[in-house]
Amino acid sequence: MSGCCGPSADRGPVAGVELSFTPPVRSAAEVAKGMVRIAGGEFAMGGDDPDAFPDDGEGPVRTVSVSPFLIDATAVTNRQFAAFVKATGYVTEAERFGWSFVFGLFIGPEQARHVMDASVPSAPWWRAVQGAYWKAPEGPGSDIATRPQHPVVHVSWNDAMAYAAWAGKRLPTEAEWEYAARGGLARAKYAWGDELVPKGRWRCNIWQGRFPTQNTGEDGHAGTAPVKSYPPNGFGLYEVAGNVWEWCQDWWSVSWHAEERPETRIDPLGPPEGAARVTRGGSHLCHDSYCNRYRVAARTSNTPDSSTGNIGFRCAADV
Repeated sequence: MSGCCGPSADRGPVAGVELSFTPPVRSAAEVAKGMVRIAGGEFAMGGDDPDAFPDDGEGPVRTVSVSPFLIDATAVTNRQFAAFVKATGYVTEAERFGWSFVFGLFIGPEQARHVMDASVPSAPWWRAVQGAYWKAPEGPGSDIATRPQHPVVHVSWNDAMAYAAWAGKRLPTEAEWEYAARGGLARAKYAWGDELVPKGRWRCNIWQGRFPTQNTGEDGHAGTAPVKSYPPNGFGLYEVAGNVWEWCQDWWSVSWHAEERPETRIDPLGPPEGAARVTRGGSHLCHDSYCNRYRVAARTSNTPDSSTGNIGFRCAADV
């Protein structure tokens, strides 16, 4: 995958999630803190937007049912991830591999010295930076001191799974994610309705201006925004569009869900295997000229070991 969505790291064979810690036993109340209870039910999943990407497999629109579940009201923040790292000593994949992808406009003079030679085909605005990881999002010399409530980034799917295990949670399935993101609206284009900027008010953090050289920041943010920067959707979830892409539990496929079978329509878990995992929601780098995947039915993917400056996650849990 390339473009505004986020490049794949292609770091070699994926070993999977191996926890270096024993997850603590947590009470139901402790797990549910900061989460929203979703009652579950049937909904029309997928989209047939004329401006969708055919190769993404957004359709067909189909009736899917999900059981009740819990989901985080916000993406996991730097503060929350720091608590996880402090408690467990966990080392992210970006740290172990020694680099991660940073958007070019965010690279300052100090970080420029650490840019690797590797470039991303068709998306030169992404640069591999040595020393970039969740605590130094732009690379050496950067930090998150003023960003405790920003969503954590530079976390791989494997890192997100490790955090979820520590928190007594899991990642949401793609069906759960979309059901929650829709907030009770049927067939709406966005998480808040069909108009991108209702009454002239921005409802998400995406790119304005000319991508990838100029971001006017009309929505109030040029990079990531603190969680709860925009009004929540109908279920009380914040920033389910824009800001950061969010990992889901499912393996990626553009055709598996098109088949009319119970396992694709009732609490679907996604295909049994694959090479990449689903990400949802779009990010602050999405722009209508290139990557309008902040639409609620939009989807894309990345390899489980990939990490970039625009991918984060939120957790789910069983009721």
